[in-house]
Amino acid sequence: MNEVMYKDVKAKRVVLTATTIDIEWSDGQSSQYQARDMRLNCGCAECVEEWSQRRILDPASVPMDIKAEDYILVGNYAIQFLWSDAHYTGIYPFDVIRKLFPGKEKAGS
Repeated sequence: MNEVMYKDVKAKRVVLTATTIDIEWSDGQSSQYQARDMRLNCGCAECVEEWSQRRILDPASVPMDIKAEDYILVGNYAIQFLWSDAHYTGIYPFDVIRKLFPGKEKAGS
């Protein structure tokens, strides 16, 4: 099995649009993520049951037009988004983002 490792990859630039999150990575790749897909993959305790890791976020509760309104970088390893549904507790480690959405690199990367 040939698994791509993203452990040392960091976000160099993050651009939020009405529907996407565009990230330029330190390894030269540029990725574009649908905001709703990212929100649905939140791993915080409000969205994922701590012990079983069962998803408890109901996808129907996340608006189709949700957007990331702002973000902060968490150390050198993650991004935390402020979502238009007022959710803000999820921390998205860079390596997790890349593993969750492999192959979503933007054309020309």
